Amino acid sequence: MLSLVTDLIGRRTFLPRVTLLLIVGMAVGPHAFNLIPNVLLKHFDLVADVALLMIGFLLGGKLTRGALRENGTAVFWVSLCAALGAALLVSLALWVMGMAPGVALLLGCIAAATDPMATVDTAMEIECRGPFTKLLLSIVALDDAWALMLFSVGLTLVATLHGSETSEILLWEAGADIFGALLLGIIIGLPGAWLTGRIRKGQPMLTEALALVFICGGLALWFDLSFLLAAMAMGMTVTNFAKHHDYPFHAIEDIEWPFLVIFFILAGASFEFAAVLTLGGISIVYIVARSFGKWWGGWLGAHAAHTDSVTRRWIGAALLPQAGAAMGMALVAASALPEYSTLVMTVVISTSVLFELAGPIVTRIALQKADCD
Repeated sequence: MLSLVTDLIGRRTFLPRVTLLLIVGMAVGPHAFNLIPNVLLKHFDLVADVALLMIGFLLGGKLTRGALRENGTAVFWVSLCAALGAALLVSLALWVMGMAPGVALLLGCIAAATDPMATVDTAMEIECRGPFTKLLLSIVALDDAWALMLFSVGLTLVATLHGSETSEILLWEAGADIFGALLLGIIIGLPGAWLTGRIRKGQPMLTEALALVFICGGLALWFDLSFLLAAMAMGMTVTNFAKHHDYPFHAIEDIEWPFLVIFFILAGASFEFAAVLTLGGISIVYIVARSFGKWWGGWLGAHAAHTDSVTRRWIGAALLPQAGAAMGMALVAASALPEYSTLVMTVVISTSVLFELAGPIVTRIALQKADCD
């Protein structure tokens, strides 16, 4: 019911639904009015996994042959440059501040990630969707893949800097995670593309679509692979090989919003206000450097792809939201550098709060300027 109210407010104000839901979550969470039982908060990870799987599947569905032929160059260059821009500027800025090189490098790699759920939902609530929205959704589909690759390389370099003999093992594990996830998505997507729509000819059922998504996600978690990349690969495979229909995507679109509502409210309830209050020079530098890095990287990539001036100006700003993937990488970084675990987690958590609240607002402004004006 709260989501219906936030949807109404979002349509009448400049505030996106995502930002409003996060604020609602903070208000009803344990750090404010404490209206959500702990038993529900304990299942936040499961809700997040389900929501991310659906988003990954839908994003993969945007990567059709036609879309890649039309925007493939722009998608590649903007996603790559935006990820590299944020990683390089954050790493350099934190290193100049005196932070240990390994920690600065890992925080920079984490800064490359974008929150696909917040970005997709903000794009979906804009009525005047045009070429910019279509391009943004394709870019988001690849953005976290670049971030994961950068983070994997960063972990290997950190292991080398610390004199560890496991750097080659880390690099191998990173490659296996990325390519294993892509392979798993393709392996499930190929028969899935042919099988769906056979029971009810030409019209796959919701059960079939959910079965594909959950089997893919479950196997990815079982094999300790990136379930987001696996779901994207499966979505891309299904949309390009299922010539007799495209209903799996419509079926998931019909039910994704309730899961996203639960996810964002629980995400807001899980935010640590203490982390925000500990904002210091490091977090401020991280925020400024990441924001400028995304904007500058997006502009550079759009310029390299010879896009129009409006796309160059706004595409990087539309990539500011940051949450789930960054949190996951922060946990890995904290484990790799236990002596800096508190610093890493505090910086990522506190900055993610601000990027999740303000990022969708900037994304919405960018979408309106690019597609609505």
